[in-house]
Amino acid sequence: MKRKLLFAERMLHGNGDAPFNAVIPIKLRGSFEESNLCHALQQLQAKHPFLNAFVKDDEQSMPWFVVNDRIKLKIPLRIVTRTTDDDWKTESMKEWSIVFDTRSGPLMRLVWIKGEEFSEFIMVIHHCLCDGGSAMAILAELLLLIDDGSVEIGKEDPILRIEDIIPGSILNNRKKIIKAKLIGGVANLFLWLVPVKKKLIDRKRDYMIHWKLEKELSDRLIRKCKSEGVTVNTALCVAVLNAFKEVRKENFHNKISLPVDIRRFAPKIKRDNIFAFGLMLVVSADKNLDFFADAKRMQEDIDAKTAKLDPYETIMMMEESHSSLKNFTNFLKYGKSSNDCMFSNLGRVDIPYLYKKFAVETIFSPSVIGPLGNTTTLVTSTYLGQMDFTFIASEGFIPYAEAQAIKEKMMEILNKL
Repeated sequence: MKRKLLFAERMLHGNGDAPFNAVIPIKLRGSFEESNLCHALQQLQAKHPFLNAFVKDDEQSMPWFVVNDRIKLKIPLRIVTRTTDDDWKTESMKEWSIVFDTRSGPLMRLVWIKGEEFSEFIMVIHHCLCDGGSAMAILAELLLLIDDGSVEIGKEDPILRIEDIIPGSILNNRKKIIKAKLIGGVANLFLWLVPVKKKLIDRKRDYMIHWKLEKELSDRLIRKCKSEGVTVNTALCVAVLNAFKEVRKENFHNKISLPVDIRRFAPKIKRDNIFAFGLMLVVSADKNLDFFADAKRMQEDIDAKTAKLDPYETIMMMEESHSSLKNFTNFLKYGKSSNDCMFSNLGRVDIPYLYKKFAVETIFSPSVIGPLGNTTTLVTSTYLGQMDFTFIASEGFIPYAEAQAIKEKMMEILNKL
């Protein structure tokens, strides 16, 4: 079984020599046997073929995900003795820089921070393999299997070709093919012509700041947004931009990028499909409006941009751009950043709290850091009604003290709503 990497997956994979890892930590209360955990990982691999994959180049140097049934790959498990409640932060940041051997596979591993009453599990997956939606689906299945190794989680119908994503009526539409080739050609020409510096910005130290909203504040924010007719995500965007503006001052760009789950627009991609392609929006704040007036304006902007998103057209265009991958990667790596950060809201995490053998004390918002330019990312999720935030950045882009000030200013803004 094999599948050629799409343009976006090739970009995330690179040459396979740089880490680009999605790190998903959770905290459990209960006791576990190592054998049960290893069995759970094996069952995950039995359901999802590409958890057994490695990357191999063909004769044209195009990379493929390859699953060889004669080669039995085992998801690595690293066990660490738990000494403090913050060990998960140390181990998460350590996992950012550990490179997957993508040419041997697999592209997932697990860290068990083992304690007597509490444990943390850190699920680490190469970002070229899956997005946040895929990762959360895998996490939900892992918990079910740790609790009961005999539970039936089914079999994934994997994505093996572009026809498994894009309906044939669109993929074979002559007008759409011509449009994709035209846009892809223009993009290729632009990336070839645009001058790019050949000196990387020194990232210096990577760091993470984590915090939670009190449940009362989370509830109040949800109610307030509902009464104002905006989503919580939009209100958070305004808060993030205002916080960056107050702290960064002349270094403020007034732009944040928002990943959008492609599954909302491409029904052939199922919730449990391992897939890494995402859509993106960019939004800005209006300094002349008060908070909720700006949130309503931004909501209209987000709604209008979302309505125009076309995942099929985007994929088709990008698939016409493989020849410009190196130029595009260099543009991201060496180009001057015009965004303040990426803001990813995973929304409500639909995973039970209580299982037969353990309880899920919390699900920390994932972190991801890669080699493609500005690393500044804010990820949020909501579990058991409480919002959780993970702020990831590098000193070379935002000094740690400024990131702390952004967090404090954002909390000040939310507390005043």
